[in-house]
Amino acid sequence: MSTILNTNGQSLDIPEISDKKNFRCHIIYAEWNPRITHALRDGALDVLHKANVGEKEIDLSAVPGTVELVNAAAASVNSRRYSAVIVIGCVIRGDTPHFDYVCSMAAQGTATLNALGQTPVIFGVLTVENEQQALDRAGGIYGNKGAEAAVAAIDMANFHTTMSDKR
Repeated sequence: MSTILNTNGQSLDIPEISDKKNFRCHIIYAEWNPRITHALRDGALDVLHKANVGEKEIDLSAVPGTVELVNAAAASVNSRRYSAVIVIGCVIRGDTPHFDYVCSMAAQGTATLNALGQTPVIFGVLTVENEQQALDRAGGIYGNKGAEAAVAAIDMANFHTTMSDKR
């Protein structure tokens, strides 16, 4: 079993996928702060590949910014094509309240989608004070939150498989 470094500095196992035949993942990433979001996306892809998920089972979609992640994730959930959806973004605090609005909209929107209980939507959005904090969490000294999001996506897809098996 493969492992990754998580942001707590510990090793995190990459879980086996319960329903490999039907597993599909959609990674939706914001193009705003691409140095960070592309590194997070690549971390998620690396974990999925280590879990033996093929390219045909992974869809990638880019959206302009973090706010747009929620709309794209809702469309993805409504398609019922995926075992899990990962949203990836990075919001760096500035001098205006814009940071608070964007973070709130992204977090609340993702929570609302998850409350529906249909398809797990994994929140891979960094909300940081500065670019260095983001770099530290996008493959730097604190690991890669995109990779952690992929582990969570597999775990939650497995949970949903277990729940559907109990019907």
